[in-house]
Amino acid sequence: MRVFFDTNVLVSAFATRGLCADLFSSVLLEHELVVGDVVLTELRRALRDRIKMPRRLIEEIDDLLREAVLVPKPKEHLNLGISDPDDEWIVASAAAGRADAFVTGDSALLAAASRAPLPVLSPRGLWDLLRENKRPK
Repeated sequence: MRVFFDTNVLVSAFATRGLCADLFSSVLLEHELVVGDVVLTELRRALRDRIKMPRRLIEEIDDLLREAVLVPKPKEHLNLGISDPDDEWIVASAAAGRADAFVTGDSALLAAASRAPLPVLSPRGLWDLLRENKRPK
């Protein structure tokens, strides 16, 4: 499965222990991570300004994420009617990267899921989906 994480999920994955960190590890080990340039820009800023993470660690995270399928900023977004214009570009990046799932904790993006061209899931939603797919039939 090709998985695209929103910035907020990646911040949680790198700043705390818990579901997002476990989910990120699972995707790295068992699936294909898709990352957008627009997310990398937001992530570096969030880790620096909100989390106060050291620059060297931010660079290591950036290098790690650049090993994934990297999606350049699309030429246009999808006009999904999302209130934050930056989020429009992030969803467009996930679609351009042919992700099978876009994972976010943002309630506005989860509310816009029916208008998105790909499944939009919460971290728990993806976790449950991945575990369900691992169960023997």
